[in-house]
Amino acid sequence: MSRAALVSLLVALLFGFSPAMLAGTSAQSATPMASPAAMSANVSVFATGLDSPRGLAFGPDGALYVGESGVGGPTATDGKCEQVPPPVGPYMGGPTGRISKIDASGQRSTVIDGLPSAVTGPGVGSDPSSVAAVAFLDGTFYYLLTGGGCSHGNPDTPNGVYTIDASGKPKLVADLDAFVKAHPVAKPNPGDFEPDGDFYSMIAANGKLYVVEANHGELDEVDPASGAINRIVDISASQGHIVPTSLALGPDGAFYVGNLTPAPFPDGSAVIFRITQDGKLDVFARGLTTVLGLAFDGQGRLYALESTTGNTQQPPFMVPGSGRVVRLGADGAQETIATGLMFPTTILFGPDGNLYASNAGYGQGPTAGKGEIVKIDVSAAPAASPAAGATPVA
Repeated sequence: MSRAALVSLLVALLFGFSPAMLAGTSAQSATPMASPAAMSANVSVFATGLDSPRGLAFGPDGALYVGESGVGGPTATDGKCEQVPPPVGPYMGGPTGRISKIDASGQRSTVIDGLPSAVTGPGVGSDPSSVAAVAFLDGTFYYLLTGGGCSHGNPDTPNGVYTIDASGKPKLVADLDAFVKAHPVAKPNPGDFEPDGDFYSMIAANGKLYVVEANHGELDEVDPASGAINRIVDISASQGHIVPTSLALGPDGAFYVGNLTPAPFPDGSAVIFRITQDGKLDVFARGLTTVLGLAFDGQGRLYALESTTGNTQQPPFMVPGSGRVVRLGADGAQETIATGLMFPTTILFGPDGNLYASNAGYGQGPTAGKGEIVKIDVSAAPAASPAAGATPVA
């Protein structure tokens, strides 16, 4: 997602636009959070008090770890390096990003704070970005930073994959910032180009870490042992600027990637791609909307998080409280699992079989403490599901 596209989603996250752009423009993005009553009955609030929550991961200790975007800061780098074009840029940066740990009772504690955070320009809502995703691999904790780099007002800390050393300090594992600059994609979008990249998702699999970059449009592999980075596929080469965001590993060993699409994010315009380990890309399903999260359950069924639906043709485009989760059947048809979510940013199955979602993750500007994690009972889907809309692709 270009941070503009994901930043709109956060980045819109957005990516082509920014997550801020996804959410709205200017003061219009300061949208109140949905009340629990607005969500379907199978959704409950698990944790509150988060700063624009993004990526989720359950640790070996059973706790839920959450990446948070913070509120940016006062640092401007305009004139010192290449900037993201207005209105998404210039960004303002500062050390307000955070990673939290949520225990079984929903209580939050801080794992690490003071991480680079950046906010988009006020013309697109001043939405923040920092830690995009978190993951555990062989018991080691990693996080994906997307609010770093000079163009985001944080010149001393590049975007990349990090871990936390024995002293509790960030340790760079792989410099994704340098990689995207040295390896440009085939079809970048000049209108909202993120010089330092706009990374959205990360998963651990096969002894490696895999990341999706939304603004340039690529899926990359990171070897945490050596820090080596390998591009699996340049999505832009065949698809153009489509703002790929979410990432999941399927039971068939292939990667599944959903996309946000640039604004105005028309319903049914997003797709899910299937990408083989050697980079072959095919469309798996069509007819989805603003896909920011993907997850497979224990039965191998795919769930997609649609961050906002029923979108309008004019700013602010996105509709508050319209986020939902759908389950895709073998034929690609959608079954609605949860509704009424407020600008959610990712989903993850927990060890208890419930689906967890970062809710109120963007669209409110740099306002701390409004984000939450909700728990979804996927066995109790809403009684009245909208008609199926996804189209299977042979």
